[in-house]
Amino acid sequence: MAKIKITQIKSRINAPAVQKRTLDALGLRKMNHSVVVEETPSVMGMVNKVRHLVQVTNA
Repeated sequence: MAKIKITQIKSRINAPAVQKRTLDALGLRKMNHSVVVEETPSVMGMVNKVRHLVQVTNA
């Protein structure tokens, strides 16, 4: 599987609780924090739910 780098670029303060839990599940804890994960369908589904809060690049 390919690896992707996910970076949180916007604040989670005004986000609904579901989106905050999704960011936690991706491993993102604060602004400008990045994680490298495998590009699986489940991860891409989570990224799609919070796409307005994160930036995705190839790792």
